[in-house]
Amino acid sequence: MATRTATVRFTANFEHNLAQIGTYWAERDAPQVYVRLLDELGSVIIGNLERHPRIGRRFFARTPQSVEARERVAGLMKRFGAADVREYLSGDYLLLYVVVAANAADRTPEVVHLLSIKHHRQLSFDFEGFWQAHHGDAA
Repeated sequence: MATRTATVRFTANFEHNLAQIGTYWAERDAPQVYVRLLDELGSVIIGNLERHPRIGRRFFARTPQSVEARERVAGLMKRFGAADVREYLSGDYLLLYVVVAANAADRTPEVVHLLSIKHHRQLSFDFEGFWQAHHGDAA
């Protein structure tokens, strides 16, 4: 078994995303789906990131295909600079995280900050509401 080389921390945004996911599944009378996600997070994902903090693909390595995506990624690159932002795919969920390098001088381990978690179809969960909120009533 590989030893732990990083500490995993949740950001406020990550916790907010989890709460939104929990609400979504509760509203659909499927709280067990949310419980499975939390189990996976606690039993697999965090352990993987503690042992292999760079397991995910580099987020900024892919070239966005749309103008909107390029603009958003450029904004993120400005915000995070040279930070090691990565994405981790687990089942139906995509997690974004940043790895902060270890400090050899004071022997601090690497720190993984979980930034965001989204279901791969999250925008389509309430497509009508999303569309109306961003484009007005098309009818």
